[in-house]
Amino acid sequence: MTSPTARPRATLYRMVMPGHICPYGRKARYLLRRKGFEVEDHWLTTREEVDAFKAGHGVKTTPQTFIDGARIGGYDDLRRYLGLTVRDPKATSYRPVVALFSMTALMALALSHAAFGTPLTARTAEWFVGLSMCVLALLKLQDVESFSSMFLNYDLLAQRWVPYAYLYPFAEGLAGVLMVAGALTWLSVPLALTIGGIGAVSVFKAVYIDRRELKCACVGGGSNVPLGFVSLTENLMMVAMAVWMLVAPWVLPGAHAVA
Repeated sequence: MTSPTARPRATLYRMVMPGHICPYGRKARYLLRRKGFEVEDHWLTTREEVDAFKAGHGVKTTPQTFIDGARIGGYDDLRRYLGLTVRDPKATSYRPVVALFSMTALMALALSHAAFGTPLTARTAEWFVGLSMCVLALLKLQDVESFSSMFLNYDLLAQRWVPYAYLYPFAEGLAGVLMVAGALTWLSVPLALTIGGIGAVSVFKAVYIDRRELKCACVGGGSNVPLGFVSLTENLMMVAMAVWMLVAPWVLPGAHAVA
C-alpha cells in the first residue's frame, strides 16, 4: 500500500555522454525534483543507446520524461504538464529592453557613487544615456548584417542611402563612448542629434502615421521587440542628451568635473 506521504515518481531519460551532457536533461531533472518528484534518472551514454531509445519510443529528441507510466515528452512538454509557461521564440517581448536599461541605470548609479560618493548626480543621467547607447551599439555590432536588414524596414535615411544602415551602430557607439567620457562634445553632440533625430522621425512615421507593425532593430537584428514607444523614446533620449551636453556647461558649471 502506498504511503500517503510518498513522493510522486518520474522516470527521466537523458543524454550523458563523455562529449555532451544535455542541458535540457539537467533542467528537466532539476524541475522534477523542485516539484517534489522522486526521479529515476536513466543515462543514455552512447550514440547507439540514444538512437535505440528514440526508435523504441518513436521520439525525435531527448530528454524524455515519463510520469505514472505515461510519456510526458521533452523539457517544454514537461513545463506544460506542470502548468508552467513555455517561451515562444517568435513572440514579441520588451524584456531585452527592460533588462538593458535596468542594467545601464544601475551602472550609471554605481559610477556616480564611485566618482562622487553619491549615486544621484547630474552625471548619473548622462552616464545612463551614454552607457545605454554603448550597449545598444554593441548588440547591433554582433551581427551588423541582420541589424541593417531590419533597420532598412523603417529608417528613412537608410532607405535612401543603404550604407547608413551599416554605419549607424558605429556612430551610436562612438557618440555613447564620448558622452560617457564627457569628451569631444563637438563630435558627440552632432552625432547624437543626427542619428537620434532621424531615428525619432522614422519611428514616428512608421508606427504612428503609416501604422506599420514592425520589429525594432534597437537591440540587434535578432530581437522580437516591437517598434513603437520604446524605440521612439530611445531616439528622443539621444536628442535630449545631445542638447543637454550643449547647455550643461552654462547651466551647471563644473558638472563634468570628477572629484
